[in-house]
Amino acid sequence: MQIQESFKMATDAIKMNKLRSTLTLLGIGVGVFSIIGVMTAMGVLQNAIENGLSQLGTNTFQIQKYPALHFGGPREREKYRNRKDLTYEQGVRFVRKMRAKAIGLEDHFGVKQVVYNGEKTNPDVSVMGETQDGFTTNNITIKDGRVFTSEEIESAANVCVLGYSVVEKIFPHTYPVGEYVKVNGVRFKVIGTTDKQGSALGGNQDNFVAIPLTTGLNLYGRERSIDIMVQSFSQDDYEATMDMARAVLRVIRQVPPGADDDFEIFSNDTMIKQFNDITFMVKIGTVGIACIALLAAGVGIMNIMLVSVTERTKEIGIRKALGATKVNILSQFLTESVAFSQIGGVIGIITGSLLGNVVSILMSAPAVMPWNTSVDILQTPFLDFTPLEMNIVALLFCSFIGIVFGVYPAWKAGNLDPIESLRYE
Repeated sequence: MQIQESFKMATDAIKMNKLRSTLTLLGIGVGVFSIIGVMTAMGVLQNAIENGLSQLGTNTFQIQKYPALHFGGPREREKYRNRKDLTYEQGVRFVRKMRAKAIGLEDHFGVKQVVYNGEKTNPDVSVMGETQDGFTTNNITIKDGRVFTSEEIESAANVCVLGYSVVEKIFPHTYPVGEYVKVNGVRFKVIGTTDKQGSALGGNQDNFVAIPLTTGLNLYGRERSIDIMVQSFSQDDYEATMDMARAVLRVIRQVPPGADDDFEIFSNDTMIKQFNDITFMVKIGTVGIACIALLAAGVGIMNIMLVSVTERTKEIGIRKALGATKVNILSQFLTESVAFSQIGGVIGIITGSLLGNVVSILMSAPAVMPWNTSVDILQTPFLDFTPLEMNIVALLFCSFIGIVFGVYPAWKAGNLDPIESLRYE
């Protein structure tokens, strides 16, 4: 009953001083908003990047000359640039020596324009050189037609497989398989099309044309470094397959014993882990700055409560004269302080979640809801919070702020002398 009465008196005090209460709620709301808004946006961004990085098939890793993610300085970039290219011939030898479920060789030949009977795409279609297993290791599903045969790879045939978006653009009413298109002026026969993959990181994964890797090397030059994608038979032999691939490629590239690899091996998991490591300090810094904002809001609450105690001195004297104890007065003002914090916290959570999810609209990524428990938005070595847990922690921290910064005004109110309070004008 005492708690209910204290809470009712706290809400009445908030309603009586609307402007002052609004400014106080705004201060605590901005603090919570900065935490929830930024962390929600980071969660959306993390989902988008993880989806974008998850381009390889199941139990698949990729080998290439450069790291998948690199943020080093000029010296580091120079080290990778000085490595020998991973050549097509080395890739073929690797396929012959390696034992795995699927091994794809791949290279990218820039962006071109695709034309069919007057219909044309924008000059932004990615041209991918692939071998047969490249579709499997890239997790690309064929919708109509087929992939390249070994004979087409060996003879560098002018055949192609079109991505979903390219088909929609230049074949709106025609079955594409068996037709001929021109890619940057070169004629190719369409032998297959792919299922829709969707967008990732704001980019269209279906805006591509795949040609035999050998055809691309003949057209655009062989002085380049290819990528090798390896899919193990199961998750159980994934690590063993990766170790074997490293050993085989070191022999092929004649890397001396004890020397570092002159190539990079990465998978979906390693890329995602590297991204989380890079953003770790950003997340911690964001939480730290937001906590400082909440502490500043707490100081504002203390000031408002001290003013409130001064204005209500006579009210306090009347309550004490009618039998209210020191504990009753203290709990009344402490409850009022916590109520300020909690209401401001709820406002901050709602606005922060809404504005944080604006990023999901911009990046065409799934939204992160405040009650979501399936995604981690704060991944650190010692903390791992879902959106729901983050919101609960924010409300608990608001209560903590309300108690810490409301104790002194409440203590001051509880210690007022009733006689002096009744005389106060």
